[in-house]
Amino acid sequence: MAASFYKWLLVAYTGLLHPFFVSVTEIRHNAKEQTLEVSCKLFLDDTEKALKKQLGIPVELTNPKDPRKAQQWLADYVKKHLQVKVDGKPVNLEFAGYEIEGASVWSYYQIQHIPSVHHIDVSNNLLYEMYDSQISIVHAQVGTDKKSSRVNYPEANLSFDFP
Repeated sequence: MAASFYKWLLVAYTGLLHPFFVSVTEIRHNAKEQTLEVSCKLFLDDTEKALKKQLGIPVELTNPKDPRKAQQWLADYVKKHLQVKVDGKPVNLEFAGYEIEGASVWSYYQIQHIPSVHHIDVSNNLLYEMYDSQISIVHAQVGTDKKSSRVNYPEANLSFDFP
């Protein structure tokens, strides 16, 4: 029974059934490099639909005609819908790239000059303009301390405290 549920969940998450709408954001502090590393996983088809809605033109992320424009459009979209504060101060997500993984797109960001982290505030409304059933899951890690939370549309704000 449980095995069949997990198999269904895996199939649904990989986009074959795609009955729900979820984004995953991972935030990790790299103490050695003094950076905050952020990655976002979104369903590819939903992301392309959101970009088309925002830009008014079809967007292809898998094999874009102009890769630089595709990168910029994705980066701008995520930055518009994902804001991060570290210890009460807003930080600028610096786009590092993206890759396609199956039915999903991962985009990567970095924030420089973050020697320590005690509190992270996140505002995440990725794909909220597309689906009122959107769920945003956020994982945050500082050192070995890992925390996770989620928000459901229309909520967008999360906070994490680290000793």
